[in-house]
Amino acid sequence: MVWFFNALSVQAVTRFMWRVQLHKINYDEREYQAVKEVLDSGWLTISQKTHDFEAAFADFLGCDTKCLAVSSGTAALHMALLALGIKAGDEVITPALTFIADQNVTQMVGAENVLADITSMEDWSIDPDDIEVRITVKTKAVMIVHYAGYACDMERIAAVCKRRSLLLVEDCAHTPGADYSPCKEGASSKENDRQPLGTFGDVAAFSFFCNKNIAVGEGGMVVTRNNELFAKLKGLRSHGMSVPSFDRYKGRAASYDVELPGLNYRIHEISSALGLVQLQKLEDANNKRKKLVEHYYRRLDDVPSVSIPYRNFSRGKPNYHIMPVLLSDSVDRAAVIESMKQDGVQTSIHYPAIQGFSAYKNKVNGTPKAEHVCAHELTLPLYPGMTDEEVDIVCDALVKGIEKCE
Repeated sequence: MVWFFNALSVQAVTRFMWRVQLHKINYDEREYQAVKEVLDSGWLTISQKTHDFEAAFADFLGCDTKCLAVSSGTAALHMALLALGIKAGDEVITPALTFIADQNVTQMVGAENVLADITSMEDWSIDPDDIEVRITVKTKAVMIVHYAGYACDMERIAAVCKRRSLLLVEDCAHTPGADYSPCKEGASSKENDRQPLGTFGDVAAFSFFCNKNIAVGEGGMVVTRNNELFAKLKGLRSHGMSVPSFDRYKGRAASYDVELPGLNYRIHEISSALGLVQLQKLEDANNKRKKLVEHYYRRLDDVPSVSIPYRNFSRGKPNYHIMPVLLSDSVDRAAVIESMKQDGVQTSIHYPAIQGFSAYKNKVNGTPKAEHVCAHELTLPLYPGMTDEEVDIVCDALVKGIEKCE
């Protein structure tokens, strides 16, 4: 089995000829053994591995959280809005710099997206002041994303939501292992209160897609501290059925009731088994990411035409999910991407502007700062198994690409 996956990996690298890939999964023999255990069990959907993963994740977050493993981060977001009763005629304030899942699920429940801009060119988190400006009588919820694994200003955002009686949804696709600290003046990081991201909102949604800090291929987790919401979420995950399929498989129940209309957003046992292993490896993997990002800082801090967001971040501990940089207006980003590709370095963009997508063009408000970032952002390779030498290859290719096109 190990040989099979290693062979696939070699084929993929050979095909694209990347000297440095954007991302590589952080797997070893433990993941392969976890998958084998599930296959040997003869049951592939929700059972003991999923229950163990949910319990481990709840313990990891603390704060009396209740966790349900689901099929994707998008499923978690969709379930969050459904459980909170967001519907047609409502408005949801969503981040302008994010993956389109936030806007899609809002649209899918019939609500209207109102975009809030980022704070600044140095802080790409959603701007609490812009959130407040966007609130109308139709606003029912605020959805935020902790971009790249850096906490939003949760103290101010939570205060706005409480003062204006708004629901709060945390998109935590980027955040496992990151936390928030209000950074009280004169206090040390140890003295400041630290709270895991995903424990502030009425509901939070995590993603375990293949490029995430916890990577299982497809999977997610929906999190709440509210018992009533948890019951709704549990029904939404599996057709509203009162008895899980596994209980019927084991003969513990003969039939079931349908207590509310639900969906099939169940995770499978293989993903949960992988998630358990990835969760155990998370702290070490995030520490490796941190050291690599610090090497990027040393290489890029003095490079003209490149700036790095969150460079002096002080709102808690990031998890360094991705390595975004901002190119100056004079740099042709497309040319740099092509130049780096020719040098064997894979890059990406996080994210294209929502206003530019066909489905949302002329249907959402403008957000000038986020749109500027979307036009000039470039994501560089970052993953736990990366080396300092590979960071140097990336930085050399970036500088070369900029010099060629300026």
